[in-house]
Amino acid sequence: MLRLGQTTANLAQGRAQWKELMAGHLPGGDADSDRLVEVTGFGANPGNLRMLAHVPADLPPGAPLVVALHGCTQTAAGYDTGTGWSALADRYGFAVLLPEQKRENNANLCFTWFEPGDTTSGQGEAESIREMVERMVADHGLDRRRVYVTGLSAGGAMTAVLLATHPDVFAGGAILAGLPHGAASNVQEAFEAMFQCPERPATDWGDRVRAASAHRGPWPRVSIWHGGADTTVTPRNADELVKQWTNVHGLPTAPTLEEAGPGHVRRVWHDADGEPVVEQYAIAGMAHGVPLHPGEGPGEGEERCGVAGPHMLDVGLSSTHRIAASWVLVPARRPEFTAPRERLAVPAEPQHDGSLGGFIHSTITRALEAAGLIKR
Repeated sequence: MLRLGQTTANLAQGRAQWKELMAGHLPGGDADSDRLVEVTGFGANPGNLRMLAHVPADLPPGAPLVVALHGCTQTAAGYDTGTGWSALADRYGFAVLLPEQKRENNANLCFTWFEPGDTTSGQGEAESIREMVERMVADHGLDRRRVYVTGLSAGGAMTAVLLATHPDVFAGGAILAGLPHGAASNVQEAFEAMFQCPERPATDWGDRVRAASAHRGPWPRVSIWHGGADTTVTPRNADELVKQWTNVHGLPTAPTLEEAGPGHVRRVWHDADGEPVVEQYAIAGMAHGVPLHPGEGPGEGEERCGVAGPHMLDVGLSSTHRIAASWVLVPARRPEFTAPRERLAVPAEPQHDGSLGGFIHSTITRALEAAGLIKR
């Protein structure tokens, strides 16, 4: 635990960063989108959340389900518009569930990812979301084996909670600018985790997941995304998440695949069967938000969807597509989603052909090396 003086200083700094975060909201504001339908009476709802959903017309039985959790100040409709999840669902045939926080619970619409009463199996907000999943599966005949969850910031941290407390419900999860399960149990610890992220041994993190339920495997596959310039939730949380989930899966600390793309590095950990079960995307220079490539792609191979805005960041990389492809919900544009168990070598010295594109590529590569995101 930090000393009182240091904690006070951190909280003062945190309030300024938190104020900046609170100033943002997604396209759509507080209004409901006509793409989403509210469902009531879905269970006991101990977390007092709203349930909104999008089910494409003529969706066949046995379709998958994606649960998408918004960040602070955001609404379900705004998050859906920004990320493009329901548009992708219409195109490829899966259902989307979008739980929404109520202002009476939290004035800034943050999911309560740190309070034990909301992060314990069978209680609070975690239980409300599980009940929503059960209602979606029952009402639409969805495939229980193909239920996935993703979220941003507080929604990302709640994604980690759900993967830990209900690993039998979710086949996979994607955590965007989030925090490990068990990172905090009260408000003060939550701020410390967001801005400082105390380092813990991998076994400690893994034990926090194993203690969250009686489940002993198989475990959900996990995708972890974070911007290198995030000052709202320190990127160190992504590294701690990697430690947590590689430990849960019984994997070594070194990835089995590492590759650099335009402005990002992707690392993958494969299990003994060669399946990718943990992956990490580090986005160079990106602030707090969802990585996007907005717009509509002209063809099947074009990874574009969503709308740019506050915390919806156009970085030329569609996390929505990449996450959906890792869950085999959409076709994978790149073979990296079924990559062999090998580490891709980084050139000894980044070269370029004298063109502007080559110069930019080599500059980004050097920057990633300097930041320790890739190694020679």
